[in-house]
Amino acid sequence: MRNPLSKVITEIEPSGIRKFFDIVSEMKDAISLGVGEPDFDTPWHIRDEGIYSLEKGRTFYTSNAGLKELKTEITKYLARKYDLHYDCNTETLVTVGGSEAIDLAFRAMLDPGDEVLIPQPSYVSYLPCVRLAGGVPVPIELKEENQFRLTREELAAAVTPRTKILVLPFPNNPTGAVMEKEDLESLLDIIVGNDLYVLTDEIYAELTYTEDGHVSIASMPGMRDRTIYINGFSKAFAMTGWRLGYVCGPELIIREMLKIHQFAIMCAPTTSQYAAVEALKNGDDDVAMMREAYNGRRRYLIHRFREMGLKCFEPYGAFYIFPSIQEFGMSSEEFAMRFLDEEKVAVVPGTAFGACGEGFLRISYAYSLDALKEALDRLERFVQKLRTEDSSLQGV
Repeated sequence: MRNPLSKVITEIEPSGIRKFFDIVSEMKDAISLGVGEPDFDTPWHIRDEGIYSLEKGRTFYTSNAGLKELKTEITKYLARKYDLHYDCNTETLVTVGGSEAIDLAFRAMLDPGDEVLIPQPSYVSYLPCVRLAGGVPVPIELKEENQFRLTREELAAAVTPRTKILVLPFPNNPTGAVMEKEDLESLLDIIVGNDLYVLTDEIYAELTYTEDGHVSIASMPGMRDRTIYINGFSKAFAMTGWRLGYVCGPELIIREMLKIHQFAIMCAPTTSQYAAVEALKNGDDDVAMMREAYNGRRRYLIHRFREMGLKCFEPYGAFYIFPSIQEFGMSSEEFAMRFLDEEKVAVVPGTAFGACGEGFLRISYAYSLDALKEALDRLERFVQKLRTEDSSLQGV
């Protein structure tokens, strides 16, 4: 029989995150620090609005681009939070999570052979979505000594005449790295000088722990018309299962993204859209509370790593930490599998986020402090055992 499968899709590897999640789900007494999902329930006033929309029979399709009321609230939110100004009618599109927005942007913008620069380690969807759109993903290896920030020199070295889009995945999953204002400013002349577009994924923007908070490259001089801005409700508002995101950008690009969205999706979930209106109107206090809780957990993990002598740079964004396990002389995959087998704690190998993640682990702190304390106790015991094994081998 003829092969029924696309060569492009069969050459794409499954997500390395889900592998460990699936294993731990079947393991008794295991602790998972592998999935990037808030442990908070969606705040009640947001859930109530979703429930009310169902009680009122609001169960029909919305406009393809999303509820007008929601798009209006999105543009108000971006203006007051990040000094970003978009037309809710022509420059805003509501999507099924930020992931759909990423896929739509690449499919709307790429021709075969166009190159997309992807700083790595980074979220697992960028590279396969570029390939599915016919583009050529070009990883840029970020370095620990630079706190996993994209530098001017790294960007300049990666640009070619075929480069069309630069992905800016900050605050970063998996490293927790952020790009502050001066970091972004250092890239502007390279972006503009090479006529690049920027896809900026700011799903973790609210979860930034620097003194000045998050800054979007879309707010900088000359960048609005060449930036596709992606955000959503999953992380900041603890609404992962509601599957709702959005994208803002130049009308020319949004119009073509909407065309794909019309044929592939129709519209984002109606109930979720009504709930999201409430989140944007009255959810600031909830976000602040969750951000403070995450920040406390972040500080706790940094303290514990320092106590056990595990090398780790201090992250200032998202809810991930990216410790180095290079001292143990084993791959990230081997370390993670042994840790899971011997201590029943699931973490994600750094290589799930790009080859340059080798030698690191992604640990999510979107879990209760009690779970984190128990998991870190197990990690400390495991690390001490490995160091003892290494000392014994050296003494042979």
